[in-house]
Amino acid sequence: MHESCGVFGVYAPGEDVARLTFFALFALQHRGQESAGIATSDGKRLQVDARMGLVSQAFDEAALSRLSGDIAIGHNRYSTRGSSRKANAQPLLVGKGANAIAVAHNGNIVNAEHLHQELSDQGYTFNTSTDTEVIANLILSSPEKRWEDRIRYAMHRLQGAYSLTLLTNDTLYGVRDPLGVRPLCLGKLDGGWVIASESCALDHIGANFIREIEPGEIVSISKDGVESDQEEAERRAICIFEYIYFARPDSVINGRLLYPARQAMGEVLAQEHPVEADLVMGVPDSATAAGIGYSRWSGIPLCEGLLKNRYVGRTFIEPDQRIRDLGVKLKFNPLPQMLDGKRLVVVDDSIVRGTTTPKVVELLRRAGAKEVHMRICAPPLRYPCFFGVDMATRWELIAAQKTVPEVRDFIGADSLGYLSIDGLVKAVGLPKDTFCLACFTGDYPIPVQLEMDKLALESTPAEEYSRFGIK
Repeated sequence: MHESCGVFGVYAPGEDVARLTFFALFALQHRGQESAGIATSDGKRLQVDARMGLVSQAFDEAALSRLSGDIAIGHNRYSTRGSSRKANAQPLLVGKGANAIAVAHNGNIVNAEHLHQELSDQGYTFNTSTDTEVIANLILSSPEKRWEDRIRYAMHRLQGAYSLTLLTNDTLYGVRDPLGVRPLCLGKLDGGWVIASESCALDHIGANFIREIEPGEIVSISKDGVESDQEEAERRAICIFEYIYFARPDSVINGRLLYPARQAMGEVLAQEHPVEADLVMGVPDSATAAGIGYSRWSGIPLCEGLLKNRYVGRTFIEPDQRIRDLGVKLKFNPLPQMLDGKRLVVVDDSIVRGTTTPKVVELLRRAGAKEVHMRICAPPLRYPCFFGVDMATRWELIAAQKTVPEVRDFIGADSLGYLSIDGLVKAVGLPKDTFCLACFTGDYPIPVQLEMDKLALESTPAEEYSRFGIK
């Protein structure tokens, strides 16, 4: 499962806002590793620099020095709508002059194709295949004059998930969809204000967490200070996987630090699926806290059975076939002296397609594990996500095709236990109707097309050729 994107914004006159954005994106790198971008405004014009790769690969001192101004927004991308290419890197700059706006988006618009066609018929042009450009053009299409009203106009038309940072010549905006699917928070910096997907980004640049931006809220930050425009939402649908996996464990969402929430998941998992074993281990890094919780409740000693190479996937150098065949061994290395002859409880965050877990089980058995008992701190994933997570189609989700005993046999474990939905909600400590649980239940917070194509807005070959005068 792949993370959704990370967005950031800063209003800080007199500060090096491009550099602040760079380090904030560094803290949000876990949310997307395909491209990174920064847009700035000096009060008169917008500048955008967006490139493929990690933040550290996309920017250097020279690039940051060219991004001048008092306001900036930034973006880390993992593609959930539109292919992974430079034209789709964000922030996107749309419009001209006083009508220009830069947009960074985390989420997925489920009615993007309909809006794309409608805007195209009105004469709006598209240079990318992202729903982010649909959002930007929809804002520009509004008959309203004030930017806040134009943004609200677009919000009334958009369906799906969107946490946005937007930049005009003189104002920073933070916008969260009425369901509040993706997180967004507000922080205070000496001499300015910041907006970020997660509170961990505030910590890294010395900003203080003030509050979360509410579902349906537009926050504007300018020389006049911070202003809020709020419409009450009928329901909330926070993505439960922000708590399980996506957000960093040192982030705060809905008033709760995620690290103890993940420990609580492990504790409830131990209550629901006890087993006699010698050692407990969490698959690093996403299930480390849950592994600690399972160990603490069960009384079974905790161990580090796998060490993770944290730099796998952080290079553009393609491995040769021999290296590629190593598969999971390239990511994890077991400790045979710790595991030999032991009965293991292995805690992981989820099983999606079922391609990685069998290799982890096999790796542990080869290292000498006598028994491997898998414990998953999420319920079975049976339905795809349409709100900003590039997960899988329903036919690729192993739990949608197999029973729990069949999944256990497929992955080669001695036993398999999933955390129940009620157990998960209990661990997080918020009312059940706070969350989107559609990937477990199929009950989506808004109607969706059950088979959606992330590349639906890509140009056809004929359209690509016509752009260059080729028939």
